[in-house]
Amino acid sequence: MDGLERITINPEQCGGRPCIRGMRIRVSDVLDLFAAGLSADEVLTELPDLEPADLIACFQYAARRIDHPVLRAA
Repeated sequence: MDGLERITINPEQCGGRPCIRGMRIRVSDVLDLFAAGLSADEVLTELPDLEPADLIACFQYAARRIDHPVLRAA
C-alpha cells in the first residue's frame, strides 16, 4: 500500500470524508494538526496508529484536490 491507496472514502464512515487506511482518522484531522504547527513527529505521537507514509499520502491527496484548472470566461 502506498501513496493515494492509503486514502479511503467510505460513505458509511466519517460522513464519507477521506480517511487514512480505513481508520476513523480523517485527512483533514492530519492537515489541521500540521496547520496548528505540529511537526511530523508530533503528529505521529498524537495519532500513533499512523505511519510516516500516511502523512505523505495526506499531502498528496490535498495537493491533487486543489490542483484543478480554473476556467475563466473570455
